[in-house]
Amino acid sequence: MGRSAWGCWQSVVSTAVLYGSLALFISILHNVFLLYYVETFVSIYKIDKISFWVGETVFLIWNSVNDPLFGWLSDRSFLSSPQSGSQITTPEVVLKRLKALSTNGPLFALSFLAFWVAWARPWLQFLLCLCLYDGFLSMVDLHHSALLADLAVSANDRTRLNFHCSVFSALGSLSVFLSYSFWDKEDLYSFRLFCVTLAAFSILGFFLVSRLLRRRFQKEVRSRQDEALALKELSVGHAPESPVTIGQYLKQLSKHRNFLWFVSMNLVQVFHCHFNSNFFPLFLEHLLSDSITASTGSILLGISYIAPHLNNLYFLTLCQRYGVYQVIRWLFMLKLGLSVAMLLSGADHIYLLCIFIASNRVFTEGTCKLLKLVISDLVDEDFVVNRRHQATSALLFGMVALLTKPGQTFAPLIGTWLLCVYTGYDIFEREPVKDSLVSVRDVASGSGTPPLRLGCFYMVVFVPITCALLQLAAWSRFTLHGRKLQGIKALRQGAQHGHLIDVKAI
Repeated sequence: MGRSAWGCWQSVVSTAVLYGSLALFISILHNVFLLYYVETFVSIYKIDKISFWVGETVFLIWNSVNDPLFGWLSDRSFLSSPQSGSQITTPEVVLKRLKALSTNGPLFALSFLAFWVAWARPWLQFLLCLCLYDGFLSMVDLHHSALLADLAVSANDRTRLNFHCSVFSALGSLSVFLSYSFWDKEDLYSFRLFCVTLAAFSILGFFLVSRLLRRRFQKEVRSRQDEALALKELSVGHAPESPVTIGQYLKQLSKHRNFLWFVSMNLVQVFHCHFNSNFFPLFLEHLLSDSITASTGSILLGISYIAPHLNNLYFLTLCQRYGVYQVIRWLFMLKLGLSVAMLLSGADHIYLLCIFIASNRVFTEGTCKLLKLVISDLVDEDFVVNRRHQATSALLFGMVALLTKPGQTFAPLIGTWLLCVYTGYDIFEREPVKDSLVSVRDVASGSGTPPLRLGCFYMVVFVPITCALLQLAAWSRFTLHGRKLQGIKALRQGAQHGHLIDVKAI
């Protein structure tokens, strides 16, 4: 018995590691994509401005729609059991998701390669590459995120799975540092070889890991199928039900109060994350460039990529001890406190400003990485409240993405508007606007800080203050924590007793 328990423990731990390693095969490609795709098309392929913005607009629409679309196509069969005795078991759901990853993972890597060689007119290649890449990325990310809710139910188990994802995502961020050695706008040959190497590694990783995981669960599926056959012969099972339509599902979500409060909070979080990403170089240039060296700026930029993953490892240990809800609440309060302290200190304390800009981005990105755990809890509540036969993990993750991805669009729009209001600086016209809030006269009567620098300082402190206040207000209405969360998890575990797989014993 001790030997079998030891074998089970080994299987569980290695399953968690394999699940986390999938994040590596995604991040090594996606980080390079984010860093270079715009410069490639603008500086090398010479795409015109109108085509670029049209392509980005189509991409934003497709980026918002494809998550719920793919989630519905994936999980609509789980919303009901139309035939008696044919209930889908959790191992079968896991196998279905792994099959999707084994197919879409390599296609995602191939679509990544399509950016770095000119094979069509710039506008056409830009549009097709973005849509193909984002489509396959959404499929991979959706099923990978859904596995977090399907593989485990307890908070500690999911935290452990997320811990492994953070470790491998941090390793994947190293591709950003390596890419600097190969990037040359005048000659892309070395960079293309580098990208091919990354894609080949990713394809091999998706193939091997998904195959290993599928072997683990195929044996479990066979035993469940034998059990289902025996129940069918004894006429034991659920009564036939009609499938749930998309309209009925949306109506159920509209009554899910915790889901609505979470989406409200997460919309602000997505906005803040992308606001930091979009304007981080601008803040470095206008707030710190006169006081720090270029190498220090590049180090700060590199830290902003890798530190959130490493910092998340500490946050996850706190989650195991105090719960995800409490840790996220503390992070919102920390964001508010640091921003107010920076506002009171002023723009002249360079080292404080340097620490604040870096920590603001790191803590904000770290919060984003904890939210998958909350969505997994919402999957449990949706399963219990709506009495589903199987949790619709991918569909719920897709609906969250649909309602929160507009924050990606709002971030640059609101950010450029605020920049113009506070400083009179228009990044498109590059001419001062007369009715800016920070005028030359105000500066002359003050500390002598240039309008653009002072306006950037106001942006970098007031945006986090506003976001933190809105998020604390929404998060205070979120009730899925403490005893209620424990009760929901107990009900789901009881409802699926006999179908939950051993990986929950992490």
